[in-house]
Amino acid sequence: MGSPEKNENKGFFAAMTSGFSMFGSAMSRSVNGLLAYEGVEVINPDGGKEDAEEEAQRGRWKDEERDSYWKMMQKYIGSDITSMVTLPVIIFEPMTMLQKMAELMEYSYLLDQADECEDPYLRLVYASSWAISVYFAYQRTWKPFNPILGETYEMANHGGISFLSEQVSHHPPMSAGHAENEHFTYDVTSKLKTKLLGNSVDVYPVGRTRVTLKKDGVVLDLVPPLTKVHNLIFGRTWVDSPGEMVMTNITTGDKVVLYFQPCGWFGSGRYEVDGYVYSADEEPKIMMTGKWNEKISYQPCDAEGEPLPGTELKEVWHVADVPKNDKFQYTHFAHKINSFDTAPSKLLASDSRLRPDRYALEQGDLSKAGSEKHSLEERQRAEKRTRETKGQTFTPRWFDLTDEITSTPWGDIEIYQYNGKYSEHRDAAASSSGGASSDVDLKSIEFYPWQYGNVSTE
Repeated sequence: MGSPEKNENKGFFAAMTSGFSMFGSAMSRSVNGLLAYEGVEVINPDGGKEDAEEEAQRGRWKDEERDSYWKMMQKYIGSDITSMVTLPVIIFEPMTMLQKMAELMEYSYLLDQADECEDPYLRLVYASSWAISVYFAYQRTWKPFNPILGETYEMANHGGISFLSEQVSHHPPMSAGHAENEHFTYDVTSKLKTKLLGNSVDVYPVGRTRVTLKKDGVVLDLVPPLTKVHNLIFGRTWVDSPGEMVMTNITTGDKVVLYFQPCGWFGSGRYEVDGYVYSADEEPKIMMTGKWNEKISYQPCDAEGEPLPGTELKEVWHVADVPKNDKFQYTHFAHKINSFDTAPSKLLASDSRLRPDRYALEQGDLSKAGSEKHSLEERQRAEKRTRETKGQTFTPRWFDLTDEITSTPWGDIEIYQYNGKYSEHRDAAASSSGGASSDVDLKSIEFYPWQYGNVSTE
């Protein structure tokens, strides 16, 4: 809902929830049996049911490749395909999941503002807008590389932030991340879970995300909506994230509940986000509305969820300018993430930037990217066999597995906690260089994640 004045008789909240139901119903009308392929669903987000066959002929796949992968993928329908299917590099982007985790830091200034804010409800407006902001980047339809066990990604030189992520488990695939500046700390454990539905896949964000605002010690917990990737093989691939996002102030009990509207026929409802900031006793205090690919605004409201007289919508966030005609639909910040300009001077050899398959794809060499990807995966399998033969187990270097298990709407997850050793490593590196920049060409460092995991004998 782009405006809070869509239904004056029922009120903004009633209109919002009614629209959510309507759009959800529209999206359930899919097209089956198309082109004699059982189970095929093709949805044009900008069109209707009648143009699905035309839409099926579009997309990035050649006819023979499309038919081959459809036959291969059919046997996995209903399964979690997070790491069981080997996919061609033609559908990849030159970035890993560890780097994609860092994209949430693009608009980190919103967390700085949340930390500085005295109003507990407006604080949630800033913080939840930060959580919404990354969905513009998440709409890219290219798949990031799965990280190698022990792989890392470091980011510096952005908003005073130190960011680190590490692949802490291979089966199941799990990543952990930590970021910090003078205003906040950010900690996440992520274990994506998927379900192949044929020509689409549901991606469930199994994980725990916590932000601590340093000024008052406030702890925020985030539960995002699932993501749906449509038209995987037939038609133009597109992404939607319908459902509920909840951010809770664990310290006070206040929370914000936001509804990501599902895309209906002819694009109705697409990108729209609406919701409220609630007090601990569940009274609405501030309404929020906008589009996750454009901007978010807010307005104080009464106990019925209606705008307070004498107030007006105020913009809290909008999407920054993006490069035109970018091959991978990257933002300027995504390019910074891949750049060595955001790398620390003493870069770990396990860093995602150094992956030869990622770099080859970035240079446009698909053949080399494919062979390098295969080589890394074979090396990872060999490393695993060696550990098993020697009775050894892998332990991450920068994150420790805790005894804590967190429940999510899509399953439980074991929590990894940042152990602080990276800060010690960074301080030692700065001390050894005397604070001077390194003369080493970072691009010349060989990608080598294997040595960075601790290996212990059981």
